[in-house]
Parts: sequence; C-alpha cells; structure tokens
Amino acid sequence: MKSRSMITALGAPLAAALLAVLAACSSLPGVTTTRTEGQNAPIVASDDPEEDAIGAREHPRIVASYGGIYSDRQAEIMIARIVGRLLAAADQPNQKFTVTILDTAEVNAFALPGGYVYVTRGILALASDTSEIAAVLAHEIAHVTLKHARARTNRVRTNEIVDKVVTGVFGADTATDQASNRSKMSLAAFSQQQELAADKEGILTSGRAGYDPHAAARFLGAMGRFAHFSAGDADQEGDFLSSHPSTPDRVQKAIETARAFFGAPGLGETARDGYMAGIEGLAFGDSPAQGAVVGRRYINPTLKFTFEVPQNYTLQISKGAVVGVAGEGEAVRFDSAEVPASMGLEDYLKSGWIAGLQPATVKRESANGFEMATGVAVTPQWNFRVAVVRHDGRVYRFIFAAKFDNPAFTKAAEATLKSFRAATAKDLGLVKKLVVRTVTAGSVDTADSLARRMSGLSRGTDLFYILNNLYPGDTLVAGQKYKIVTVE
Repeated sequence: MKSRSMITALGAPLAAALLAVLAACSSLPGVTTTRTEGQNAPIVASDDPEEDAIGAREHPRIVASYGGIYSDRQAEIMIARIVGRLLAAADQPNQKFTVTILDTAEVNAFALPGGYVYVTRGILALASDTSEIAAVLAHEIAHVTLKHARARTNRVRTNEIVDKVVTGVFGADTATDQASNRSKMSLAAFSQQQELAADKEGILTSGRAGYDPHAAARFLGAMGRFAHFSAGDADQEGDFLSSHPSTPDRVQKAIETARAFFGAPGLGETARDGYMAGIEGLAFGDSPAQGAVVGRRYINPTLKFTFEVPQNYTLQISKGAVVGVAGEGEAVRFDSAEVPASMGLEDYLKSGWIAGLQPATVKRESANGFEMATGVAVTPQWNFRVAVVRHDGRVYRFIFAAKFDNPAFTKAAEATLKSFRAATAKDLGLVKKLVVRTVTAGSVDTADSLARRMSGLSRGTDLFYILNNLYPGDTLVAGQKYKIVTVE
C-alpha cells in the first residue's frame, strides 16, 4: 500500500514546491511502454483524423508516465462491455474509443482527443459497483464527444510558461519530458463549466444505458472521502481528485440532474455482483513492476537493487519516480534515464539536463561495485546534490534538493548514494503483494467486523470503510460482497 504521512513537518506548500522542482524527464526503471490495441478497446471508424493523430502521439507518453498498462482480462472485458453500452446510449456509432487501464494506485480517469480514455486500477478499486465506474467512463466520454479534450490540448500548445519553467530548472527537452507533459495537462485542466457539462452529459448517458443515474453523485462522495484519507500524500496535483474536485455543490448538482431526468434513487442497474467479480484479485497500491517502498528503503524486485534514505526522510512512489521529503526542508527524487553506453557518467552530468550545475564539482566515484558520478548544482532558490549510477545498462539518478545548504544535507545525500546496492533474497522477501479480494457478508457481520480483517495494514480499518463507502457501525446486507485488501 502507498506510504502515507509524506509531508511531515515540512508543510504541504514547501513539499509541493520541492517535489515540483525535482520533477524530471524519465520514468521509473522497469516500466515499459505498450500499446493497447486489441486488448480492451471497442474500435470503430473515426471521423476526425487530426484528433486521432493527437491521441496516438500522446498515448505512449501517458502509458509510460502512469506505470504502464495493467493487464487484467476480467477487468478489461467488464470495462469494454460498459463502454459499448455507453457508446450506444450516447449515439456515437462513428466514434473510436480506446480504453486503457493504467497500472497505478492513483485514483484517476481522463480522456485525450481521438477517443483515448484512461482509468487507473486505483479508481477501479475505489468503485463499488458497475454503475459507479460507468459514471466515470460516461463522464470521460462526454469530455471527448463535447470536444473538451481537444480544447484542452489547444490550450496546452499556447501554455509556454510550463516549458520555460522546466527548461529553466532542468535544461530539459520539453518535447520528451514526461513530467512536463503531465504538468501541462494539469495546468490545462477542464474548466468548471466543462466539468459540470460533462457531469450532466455523463449522467444522461449512463442513465439511458440503463445504469443507476445516481451513481455519479454517490461516487463523487466516495472520492471526496478518499481525497481526505490521502491528504498526507506528497502530491495530488495531477490526479482525478484535484482535476475533478468532489465539492458539495458538484455532488448536489449531480443529484439534481439524476432526479430531474430519471427520478428518485432506486432505479437503474448497479450490477454490484458482476463488478465485484470483475475486480477480484485486482492489484492494490504500488505496482511490483515499479518497485516497493518498505519503511525508508526502496526495493526493485524486477531489477534487483535497493537503496535506503536517512531516518528523517519518508519515501513514496509517485508519478514514475521515487520521491522523499525530510522535515528540514529537503527532498529527494530517484528515477532513470536513457544514456548511451558510450557516454561516461561525468559527461552525462555535464550534458545540460540540470541547470546550475557547477562543472568543477563533478567527480567519479564508486560504491558497492557500482560506477557513479556526483556533482553540485545551485539555482537562486535551491541547492542540489546530484548523483548518477550505472547498473545493468541503465543510468539511475538521485537528485537531492534543499532550500539551504548545510553539512547535514550533504551527509544525507552521500549516505543514500552509498546505500545503493544489489538486492539480496532477504530484501526481496520484504516486498509484499497487495490485492483486492471480495468477501460475502454473513448474517452477523457488520462494517466493523469486516474492517478488522484489514487491521494488519497501515490504516487498514479506515481504508476498508472508504473502499466500501461505509461508516463505523453500519449494518451490512447479508449475502452481499464487500472489498478487503489482503497481503499475498
């Protein structure tokens, strides 16, 4: 499960600023870019080649930025069937929609021009029935059919300030910089008017498709609770909870729309049992392909390496990197980069990808049998300790940032770099797989009794209530399925 309490004494504004500064251009090692055609998408002819080109261009970047594609045939078939019903209800016989499940714990869903719709396994875990995920998909389809996604892309093209910021801090190539592209999409988020229009159109579409039209309001409420639960995470800027805020006014408007067009709650299909079967065994939390955070240690079981941060740091996997914040105004980011084998690490450090580098500080080092290079960079706002490590044909990057330079900051950076080593069998045994399982409530079960099944997880009891949209003391429906998260 994702680590929490990320901000600590640093405070949310400074932590967000530090992690924004540390955003870099490579994805987490071990993540591959894969196409989704033929896996989980109903494909029909498109009527807008230019929109197709936009979506096709951005699709690989989205997949790489969000941890790759999550392959789960049960979930893919379920979502494809939902989308097919929604397309028929939306009267879109000539629209192509490619639906991709992204392998990330983030609660997120979004759309690109050309009919590219994305849902994360995090949002699949939060939903409790078919009508709720249909509401999410109908909302994103509405953004596409109402041309909101195209309008947002046009605004991205004119938003040059993002390019200037990324280039100024990193000297990055904004054409290939995944962090930059995600920032652009965040800054060019849909307007409030567009969100409300997509809410209304999505509710109408899902209701016409036969799903419970009140599911949208219900799921907005669940997302609001999850946002509060996740408030300690380092960075929520790019997710569905910030770009689709679950405000009381928005929930009320969704209720009013459902009532005005379809009537009081209790109508429409929820298909809870089918949905629960579709997400049985769904991976939860961080993906093993992206590694795992165990306390202060990051372990990559696929590439078999590990490192550890000092005691005052808290680690988290976030948006294709490992990030950490310390309570004294410090942060670290770890990611990977494609570097030619013929290029030395010292030359790579000096190649211009980070601004403010002081070339005279660059030096060759080694630790635990790994070739390394380190250097110092300074900008008007930040002090950096930068290190790169070559392992198994790839280059991994540590970027430490602090408002104020001091010996403790330097010592923390050096200790982390020296801890980078090959993972042992004992290390790999610490990586646990979390999955969503469903349990059937018995006649004497309560929300509290089922919640206790997750007491072995950090904040597991609270998580149980949120995943099932329940509250302590709630009675359960005997014979109905509920979600728990297990360690396997």
